[in-house]
Amino acid sequence: MTTISDIPLTTIDGNTTSLAEFGDKVVLIVNVASRCGLAPQYEKLEALQKAYGERGFTVLGFPSNQFLQELSTEDKIKEYCSMTWGVTFPMFEKVKLNGKDAHPLFQELTKTADAAGKAGKVKWNFEKFVVTPHGDVHRFRPMVEPDAPEIVALIEGSLPAPA
Repeated sequence: MTTISDIPLTTIDGNTTSLAEFGDKVVLIVNVASRCGLAPQYEKLEALQKAYGERGFTVLGFPSNQFLQELSTEDKIKEYCSMTWGVTFPMFEKVKLNGKDAHPLFQELTKTADAAGKAGKVKWNFEKFVVTPHGDVHRFRPMVEPDAPEIVALIEGSLPAPA
């Protein structure tokens, strides 16, 4: 049986990996878009990376042009994220989120319901999925800020205590 950890992923630099590489970490998967009005969330995503990265947490950014708000190439996306927001967390190649060509990772993630009990399509850019080391998936819609209390509590509750 294939698990979410086994799904092949391609980094923004073209290398093949999977979530198994991050197996013991708490992972915050976000579909990002450089030209979206929600792009300032990159700042809070990077702040979470800096705050919790040493304890076994990482943000994973998946650019998507599903809503026609992403730059044309991975190189432009990488430059924008680095120069504008100082992004240090792993970024991946552009993916489709919805429809028959949706990336297998998002086909699986979108089976998870949000706080209102709704599963299904990604509604917009910056939808967030927290995956715990045990494989539990928690979904947060785009307007929920990365540093919202419910996300921070989930991250902190899934990490080992600080040394």
